Amino acid sequence: QVQLVESGGGLVQPGGSLRLSCAASGSIFNRASVHWYRQAPGNQRELVAGLAWSGSSSYADSVRGRFTISRDNFKNTMYLQMNNLKPEDTAVYVCRVRRLGMTPTFDYWGQGTQVTVSS
Repeated sequence: QVQLVESGGGLVQPGGSLRLSCAASGSIFNRASVHWYRQAPGNQRELVAGLAWSGSSSYADSVRGRFTISRDNFKNTMYLQMNNLKPEDTAVYVCRVRRLGMTPTFDYWGQGTQVTVSS
């Protein structure tokens, strides 16, 4: 069973930056899309950013221009660079890797890493 392990979360002041990483325990990035979600207490899980195998990326309006999603297919690792962080970015950030268009198909989720933006 493949595992996704996030790292890089923590406490940061407003305006600061963090870089989240999500490493897969197996070689699963081929033809897969990667995604970052977040969930704050009392809120539904929100899609923050996605990066398709083609290289096409998408972002939630709330983070566009501040966050950048990227991937290293050789390392089977994905990243989320977060700049100019705001208190409303506080949440548990979860990574997801899925493949639908090629067998075997799969959909893996990480356990999450806490990001807290506070002064």
